[in-house]
Amino acid sequence: MTLSVTIITRNEQASLRRCLQSVAWADEIVVLDSGSSDDTARIARECGAKVHVAADWPGFGPQKNRALDLATGDWVLSLDADEWVTPELRVEIERTLAAPGNHAAFRLPRLSSYCGRFMRHSGWWPDYVTRLFRRGGTRFSVDLVHERLIVDGTTGALRESLMHEAIADLADALEKMNSYSTAGAAMQFERGKTSSLTSAVLHGAWTFFRTYVLRGGFLDGREGFMLAVSNAEGAYYRYLKLLLLAEKRGMGNE
Repeated sequence: MTLSVTIITRNEQASLRRCLQSVAWADEIVVLDSGSSDDTARIARECGAKVHVAADWPGFGPQKNRALDLATGDWVLSLDADEWVTPELRVEIERTLAAPGNHAAFRLPRLSSYCGRFMRHSGWWPDYVTRLFRRGGTRFSVDLVHERLIVDGTTGALRESLMHEAIADLADALEKMNSYSTAGAAMQFERGKTSSLTSAVLHGAWTFFRTYVLRGGFLDGREGFMLAVSNAEGAYYRYLKLLLLAEKRGMGNE
């Protein structure tokens, strides 16, 4: 069984080399770049990846499907540029592909870091993600953000962790919170959802409580509290942006 690794990128020079070096053993690495202005494309080529460029940005789901269409392997491992495969996970993947059984895909436990700390609570562990799958019937959903894999068949589970530097620092946290809340508001608006100031405040408060208390964020120390606040802000701004977006579109239709 041959394995293709697919990665979508945009200005990922800080983390891409680590990701690519961790999967250098794969039969093929496909990088689909959406117009990086840094050294992302050069680093990808240096590491032996096949680099393609699509300057427009249709959203995470559609872009990952584009990358999938460029792959040629029997199996595909879809990664983000801030993720990497450990030697232990490599061994398990190779053993799995040698005898995959009837499964069409496999999910992996993902261990993510927030501002330098790997989070064992806060709803972040074990964060199972389905990333290894047979090329063919499986596709990503067309969501702008928080896309999911739609598997045609059964899904097994691996035991070794996929590593993930989710948030590098506070600047990264603020940037992602802003972009994800904007995309999330747009998705909810297209689905006919509505919001209010009260709804935004309540969603933010509930998200903090769920992350910090119900999901044990307090056990992750200082970073657990920081993450709970970040999650709360993301929820608050997502519903606030939905409110303002609906008002703006409504005014435009008058």
